[in-house]
Amino acid sequence: MPDALPIALDAMGGDLAPGEVVRGAVRAVREGDIAIALVGKRDVLVSELSNAGAAGLEDRLTVVDAGDVIEMHEHPATAVRAKRDASIVRACTLVAEGKAAAAVSAGNSGAMLAAALFTVKRSPGVSRPAIGASFPTAAGQTFLLDVGANTDCKPEWLAQFALMGDAYARHMLGVAEPRVALLSNGEEAEKGSELVQAAHPLLAALPLQFVGNVEGKDVFRGAADVVVTDGFTGNIALKTAEGVGEFLFAAISAEARASLGGKVGGALLKPRLRPLRDRVDYRKTGGALLLGVAGEVVIAHGRSDAEAIVNAVHVARRAADAGVSRAVASAIAAARPADEPDAPAGEVRATARVRPPHISEAPDELRSDLPVRPS
Repeated sequence: MPDALPIALDAMGGDLAPGEVVRGAVRAVREGDIAIALVGKRDVLVSELSNAGAAGLEDRLTVVDAGDVIEMHEHPATAVRAKRDASIVRACTLVAEGKAAAAVSAGNSGAMLAAALFTVKRSPGVSRPAIGASFPTAAGQTFLLDVGANTDCKPEWLAQFALMGDAYARHMLGVAEPRVALLSNGEEAEKGSELVQAAHPLLAALPLQFVGNVEGKDVFRGAADVVVTDGFTGNIALKTAEGVGEFLFAAISAEARASLGGKVGGALLKPRLRPLRDRVDYRKTGGALLLGVAGEVVIAHGRSDAEAIVNAVHVARRAADAGVSRAVASAIAAARPADEPDAPAGEVRATARVRPPHISEAPDELRSDLPVRPS
């Protein structure tokens, strides 16, 4: 095993934790040249490791004790402040302290965002981090961001998302000159909400290949490598795509079982359909990177099973090896005027348009529109 830092995996986060998370960690270590630090309640994890057959993996699979857990129903910022020893916070702290290469959690995604802001911190110059997700296209994939971190946005935030997405596409997707677009309800520059219309000239002025507006249908047509939108719209797009995909495959399966001819045809088509299903299956994609923080943080699906955890760990390892967070920070820094200072915490706090009253006592780093439920 090389001297690379381990991946910090929140073993208590997610609907199927800790059992499936631990099984996924064991699989990831057995199948690849990787080390994992399982973060959670030590006695629980020791028992789960024994059940998962982890004997002989002690040099690459360790346990970091965390005495608390942030549940799905808890408010992210409040819970992160109150539970400093929660597994999701401890996992991010390991990254902040340079003891882990990346952090992964399938738990409360808002808490993961809050914990990352509290410990790993934003990269210099970043107003708001963003969560990105890949959508399948005929030619490959399109990276959409933000898909949930910021429900209300300012035009300049969308411009920063474009820079983040461009850096991601270059370092994670291997696209030399990513085409970056703005999600709208029409291709014309004058189309879209006030936010989209104000963001359009900002993206056009950036040092990247901006191809203008695209509509929702164009995301799956591969009209752009990166598509930028606010977190509210992006999250709806993501959940709608997941729902349509699940419906179509369920409908095809039901029709195939409805008759003898359908069963025969289904058996012949199944090998062809499986690769397509895998391209839209969250278990195969693993997790989404939180871009704009000073370290690699991966948010996995709340329903992640062992297979999804394996792939989320691989996403984290690839991001760490590629130095995605450093690339994003460099892109943001390069696009800022030389005499422009970092935005102070007070300025960021004042520009949040929607904030539940009980967040007001949260630290500056946590005062943002954090999602309560996981993606």
